[in-house]
Amino acid sequence: MPVPSRIFTTAIRNGEIRKLGTCIFHSHNRNLCCSLPPHSLKTLHALLKTASPMTLGSGRSIKDNPLWYIKTQSYRTTSQQYYNLTPPQVNSILKANEYRFKVPEFDGKNVSSILGFDSSQLPANAPIEDRRSVATCLQTRGMLFGVFDGHAGCACAQAVSERLFYYIAVSLLPHKTLLEVENAVENGRAILPILQWHKHPNDYFSKEASKLYFNSLRTYWQELIDLNTGEHPDTQEALINAFKRLDNDISLEAQVGDPNSFLNYWVLRVAFSGATACVAHIDGADIQVANTGDGRAVLGVQEEDGSWTAVTLSNDHNAQNEDEIKRIRSQHPKNEEKTVVKQDRLLGLLMPFRAFGDVKFKWSIELQKMVLESGPDQLNENEHTKFIPPNYHTPPYLTAKPEVIHHSLRPQDKFLVLGTDGLWETMHRQEVVRVVGEYLTGVHLQQPISVGGYKVTLGQMQGLLMERKARSSSVFEDQNAATHLIRHAVGNNEFGVVDHERLCKMLSLPEELARMYRDDITIIVVQFNSHVIGAQSKPGGGD
Repeated sequence: MPVPSRIFTTAIRNGEIRKLGTCIFHSHNRNLCCSLPPHSLKTLHALLKTASPMTLGSGRSIKDNPLWYIKTQSYRTTSQQYYNLTPPQVNSILKANEYRFKVPEFDGKNVSSILGFDSSQLPANAPIEDRRSVATCLQTRGMLFGVFDGHAGCACAQAVSERLFYYIAVSLLPHKTLLEVENAVENGRAILPILQWHKHPNDYFSKEASKLYFNSLRTYWQELIDLNTGEHPDTQEALINAFKRLDNDISLEAQVGDPNSFLNYWVLRVAFSGATACVAHIDGADIQVANTGDGRAVLGVQEEDGSWTAVTLSNDHNAQNEDEIKRIRSQHPKNEEKTVVKQDRLLGLLMPFRAFGDVKFKWSIELQKMVLESGPDQLNENEHTKFIPPNYHTPPYLTAKPEVIHHSLRPQDKFLVLGTDGLWETMHRQEVVRVVGEYLTGVHLQQPISVGGYKVTLGQMQGLLMERKARSSSVFEDQNAATHLIRHAVGNNEFGVVDHERLCKMLSLPEELARMYRDDITIIVVQFNSHVIGAQSKPGGGD
């Protein structure tokens, strides 16, 4: 059941102003404005002194931004101290969405290169806009892992998390199996199961839209049958085709509409919101990472001396990627060179340069007006859905086509971290790999303590050393690598050590403040079987 939208919610993030509305917005979540109750103002002022808010691209904090402002408003709520959480309460919050799965070493057909995976989520938005998916391909080989970061609401991320893996699995099926599936549907027989899902109970499917989704998927595999080339599908090509086709279906479903008023509203919500996706297909020693947007996949490599190295298997599609800026500018006339990317955003509004949905950056102005005029009143009356981006001359400006990177696993490749940008905004990839590596091995490499230019007394230094000693000698309280990583992402102080007081404050922020300080965080940690990979990497070891 889709989460009901909240009308005209207001919030703050990164000091740039935006008004949210009905899960359909014209901009990415980083442009936020706030309306806060008086008791939250007191909390905010206290926190500004004790916690480090997210910084702007220039390195200035949110407090320094002249655009940032707060308007007081009366709310029915009681003033309270938000950060008096006990350790068990902190653990309960951090572990609420964790999931763990151990992969059988032999499934009857193949020996798996994957030992298992841990996943976890920590919301900042209410409801959370991130999604995650993991599934085993049953008619082909390999497993699929994905993290999805929604913006302008959760609708698009929800739809993509449910549907994308089916499109990938169908794209990978040989022609014979596609025919068997179609014949089964045509004759009313049970369909061969395509995916085995590994989902947390909170990771739901939209039952109301299942028939619509199935019909669109069936049309896709019918076209694949007609286009039969006789060749076995290429994984990279299958990933690209699946991403593009799903995005096309999201757009088409919104244009056609549905007689069911709920579904008609839902498909429009999906299309007008957006989502990034970072997906890994792992088959034996082969990893293919397909990325659209600013999610990230990072490989944890253990060197011979026991230290850890981070190897990035994806590229961010945003203004920090010069190749992306060149790609976008090359697709539009010369006279749009200064407006197509402005203030590090697509058309000055959207931070990711690739995404699902976001039809406001893909459809013509005429098509947008036509769909909205014939759509439900909830959309047609909303100012944000009717808003046309500035300098909107030659759409589409946005694509869901992924960039695919292949990597052949080696015995020293121990794990893969997939994370939405909420993780990478708070931790460097090298620190992420070190934290996970030390968690999985239980071995802490004692690096010299860095104080980052801060002046510390001998007493403070002794405290840091004692804290590190206790951390390295005690049994970890987390039973999940992704949860452990979230604990560090939210609770680390300036010295790279989890500060319980800071962690409590960050976890107890009221909804209207939480997005000021962090984003939703979704993480999947995939652990590899080095012995199997070593055997497969030898000549004749793989099949």
